Amino acid sequence: MLDTYPSDEVVKILIEEEAGAIKAAKAAAPEIARGSRVLAERLAAGGRLVFVGAGTAGRLAALAAAECVPQYGLPPSLVVPVLAGGPHAMARTSEISQDSRREAEQRMRKAAVGPGDIVCAVADGELSIFLVAALEYARFRRAQIVLVTCAEPPPAEDGGSLADVLVRLAPGPEVITGVSRAKAATAIKVGLQALVDAAFVQLGKTYGGLMVDVRPTTPRTWKRAIQIVGRLCHLDDAEAEKLIKKAGGRAKVALVMHHAKVTAARAKELLVQHRGSLRAIVGDLDLTG
Repeated sequence: MLDTYPSDEVVKILIEEEAGAIKAAKAAAPEIARGSRVLAERLAAGGRLVFVGAGTAGRLAALAAAECVPQYGLPPSLVVPVLAGGPHAMARTSEISQDSRREAEQRMRKAAVGPGDIVCAVADGELSIFLVAALEYARFRRAQIVLVTCAEPPPAEDGGSLADVLVRLAPGPEVITGVSRAKAATAIKVGLQALVDAAFVQLGKTYGGLMVDVRPTTPRTWKRAIQIVGRLCHLDDAEAEKLIKKAGGRAKVALVMHHAKVTAARAKELLVQHRGSLRAIVGDLDLTG
């Protein structure tokens, strides 16, 4: 009777149903954590993070890939999005591409997926031909695979068996049948964000809840870096900016320079020695600012 309800009631139902997506992500927390550890290990060893998907899930994966660079200061070369249909599919559906094994293999080959990489594949429903072929190629190339999926039941024969880590999300049926961009998409967005964020926390990209590895390249990111350095070093904006510039534009290096009383070169050496962990070098800092 959804079509008979007033708009206020329809909106209320749609929003309330989204709670199922959050519950699904919470239920999969152990698998998400396991996937984050695999992701962190591969990145720490110099591997790349390859996001693969088709349709709505593919667009969410591409968005996650795009956010890794500005949020965590990751070099663009270490994050690779592979989307069925390519960039064109970010704005339009590409059903033909989702059913093409050949395109999947071509795009994975072009991305040069190899043994050192971690492939994060995403599906909001039944795994597409494109995604299965991409997983098979990744397995052939001996890359590690984390599969985040809302498929029901778990895709053992059509891709799940190829994954090193299977994150199974069960948000429940959609309010509107066939609209996987609703609850399933929310569950994938939450699960994928937790997977990636947890991995970068393990890699020392944060200190407390602060994104200390931000690399200022725009006025907005410069402002963010200055605020973080100023807060953790108890400096005013001008002093914080000067320190970051001495550190070669790297906020975390600036923080080590200030608290360890070392040069930029030595600060970089310390970060390498301690695998990027600021806390391992400077201990517990006052976060009150």
